[in-house]
Order: sequence, then structure tokens, then C-alpha cells
Amino acid sequence: MFWAPPAPMAGGMTELAVGERSGITIPTRYCFKQAGYPKIIRKHRARTHYFDETRQVLVSLQKDQSLRNNIFVPKPVAEADFLINLPKFKAHPWCRLTLSLKNFIGIQDDRHRLVDHNLFLEHKIADLQEVIQPKFIAVDAITAGQKMMLTPTPFHMGAIVMGTNSCAVDTVGCHMVNIQPADVIHLRMTAERGFGPLDLEEIEVTGDFPLDEMQARTRDFQFCMETIDDYFRDTGNLRCTVGTFPERHSSDYCWGGCPGALQEAMHIYKAYYPTVHQDIQKVRYVVGQVTQPLDLDDDEKVIFAGDCTSYKGPLGDREVRIDSSYRTTSAVDEKKTKSNDMVLKTIKALLAAFFRKNRRYVHARGCPVSVGDHVHYLSVMGKIKNINFDPRLVFSINLSYWTMRIKRFVNHCLT
Repeated sequence: MFWAPPAPMAGGMTELAVGERSGITIPTRYCFKQAGYPKIIRKHRARTHYFDETRQVLVSLQKDQSLRNNIFVPKPVAEADFLINLPKFKAHPWCRLTLSLKNFIGIQDDRHRLVDHNLFLEHKIADLQEVIQPKFIAVDAITAGQKMMLTPTPFHMGAIVMGTNSCAVDTVGCHMVNIQPADVIHLRMTAERGFGPLDLEEIEVTGDFPLDEMQARTRDFQFCMETIDDYFRDTGNLRCTVGTFPERHSSDYCWGGCPGALQEAMHIYKAYYPTVHQDIQKVRYVVGQVTQPLDLDDDEKVIFAGDCTSYKGPLGDREVRIDSSYRTTSAVDEKKTKSNDMVLKTIKALLAAFFRKNRRYVHARGCPVSVGDHVHYLSVMGKIKNINFDPRLVFSINLSYWTMRIKRFVNHCLT
């Protein structure tokens, strides 16, 4: 994301800056370095804002449909006069598509990012649009991403989509891959709140080639909107049991939480260890309220994932009771969020799993349990290598992490 205050055509501009927060608790400065961004940023004399280091401020939300009265965002975003949004065109296993609107999840730091990143994820995306509206959007659809968001399958689309309204851009993006905009829930919600059109006829569409040519090109564009019990059914030693969930609007599945994080974690594993589905020891992954007995193999271990998960019944030769500790949005105070620090999360998850490594099950707590935590629990319970300690990553990520911690301390304490 780029922004530059204050006036059109950059007249009187006081700062040109680039800002972002990368996913799964990896330091943003590490991802920027791997992508070659610092060299380009220095060339244009821009300032870099790593949102995991920047001070977060509270912004009031006024819409009647908003989940909360307030939301935390980085100070540079809250104070920006001119914001340019630069998303990547990707399918998304929880939201179907991630374009201009969904890209706003990337402005929050780790402490606030996972708040409402569960059954209310689509609502949260709509809430974030109230913070600031981009003045210009450019979606990179040259090589789009299919299926997953963190480990996408490349698809040559050969396009750049530009516009001045997020709803309009995302609506056109939906038609580019032959889906109805109303089927993308956060897009529909945002349009209903008055932020832009959902009807293609209300949008002026121009470009180098007609929309129907793009639709023909993307006829085989692949999404992944499968529930995990189907998705992992025939892949190897990981099996999933999905129960029911506590919110009426999505009682059959939690599209924004733990199930999708499991998919992403396993895809990350597969990128490093292609045979992980066969190498992992037998693991049953249980999420939601499950009332039926689990039909387990004798050597199958169990991960109960998420605060909303509950189970009472036999587990091998003993009775087990897993209680839900789920709290709905009104019970979660966004001003009192717990740390989501990479090292602390790693230690916590590994210790929780380690002390139960010789037992039949572990309850991984969180709402949601993050992708990073899934990696740790799967490594211990499934007895597979933990990619966080892969020699190709461990030194460079830790160097970036401690640099991030120092910079964050300075930014939070001295500004």
C-alpha cells in the first residue's frame, strides 16, 4: 500500500511511503527483503512503514452495521490523506477472492489482526473500509493466484486492474473469474453499507480487451471453497471431523477461522516437504461442537482446535471432556488483546503440544488458532519436521524478528 499526503497530483506532498503487514506473524521486513522492495523504496526516496512495528491507534466506527464501535489501525494509515491500495489478485479459501477490500486485513498488526478473524471475518473486512477509502487501486493480476492465499497456484491472467472505488474494482474482479459479486460476502456487505456499486452496469469498464475475453481465459480458474473434512478425505494420514459452530449466520462451518488455517499450514508444509501427507503420523483434527463419538484408529492422535470446540465422549479407552470457551464479538474487548508475538506464540504452542506428545490429544486454544500455531501442533502431534526451524529460514527470520522488536519498542515508547 502506498500513500502520500496531501493534495491531488502530489502537490504539497510531505511524505511518500510504503506500508504493509505480512501474514502468519513473519516479520514484514523479512518479506520485503526477500521480495527486493527495499532497493526500489530507496530509489524513490520513500519511507517504509512496517505495520507490525508501527504504533496502532483507535479509530471510531459509525456505521450501524459495524461489528464494533472502534478498531485499531496503524497511525500512518489513520493519518493518511491519499492512499493507494495495491493488492494481488488471488483466490481465497475462506472468502472466495481477495482483492481490494480483503487487502485491508493487512494493515493491522499481529495483536489486533486475529480479533474477529473467525466466523465474523467477512464483517471485519467491511468494518475496515470505514477507516479510510483508497483514492486509487491497482490490482496485480498479471500472474494471479488460485486456491490458497499463502501458497497459491499460479495462473497467468495477464492483466492489471485499476480503479478509484474498491467495490467497483472487486465487482469487476469477480466477473473476470466468472463468479457473482453477491457471492463474495464482504463485497456484498461493503456495498450494502454504501461504499460502492455491486452491479456491473453501474461501473464504467474500459481496457485493452473485452471482459468476455477475460472470462473465457479464466474459465478454468480454480477456487478452494471445500470444507476440511472433504478436502483432506483422501490425502493421507490427516483426517478431519467438523462439528457445528456457535453463530447463527455460519453455524455449519467457520470459514474465517481454524479450518482454513489448517489448510494453509498443510500447504506450507507441502511446499517444504512434498510427501508430508504420507509422512505425518495419524492425526484426527476436530473443530466445532462434536456430539458423536470419534471413530479413531488405535494409533491416531487428536488435535481439538479452537475455543469453540467441544467434545464429550470416548477417546480410545478413556472418557474425555473438551469444553468450549468461545466468546462472541461483544464479549471480546479489542482494547485488551493478548500478544500475538512470533516467539511467544511459538514457545506457547510448542510447550502445550510437547507436554501432551505422549498423550492421545491436545486442545489448541485460540479464536482462531493461527496458521503458525497449526504448524507447531502438527509438527509435535504428527511427528513431522517443524518448518520454522528449517536451516533455510531460521537465521534470516530471527534476525528480522529481533530488528522488528527493537524498532517496535522505539516506535511505541518514543513516539
